[in-house]
Amino acid sequence: MRIKIARRAANEIKAGMYVNLGIGIPTTTANYVDPKLGVYFHSENGLLGIGEYPLPGHEDPELINAGKETVTLKKGAVILNSSMAFSIIRGGHLDISILGGL
Repeated sequence: MRIKIARRAANEIKAGMYVNLGIGIPTTTANYVDPKLGVYFHSENGLLGIGEYPLPGHEDPELINAGKETVTLKKGAVILNSSMAFSIIRGGHLDISILGGL
């Protein structure tokens, strides 16, 4: 069921979008988005341009998403402080946010 939800959410994402991914199922949504679409994934903790999950043994403990999972960065990614990351959200600079539930 979780995969079905993540795939459905991924269908809403179009080329070039800036997408915030919440904790849980939303973080797995990125796995079902075609990399050719050039989507920029955002995390509230200060990453814009999140890439794939790292290969085992290549994790950087300082690069984590909002769910505290290690991630990679795409070329052109930026690391922001938390207030700037939330300014992206509050400023309306995202095309879509995919949020989890309890």
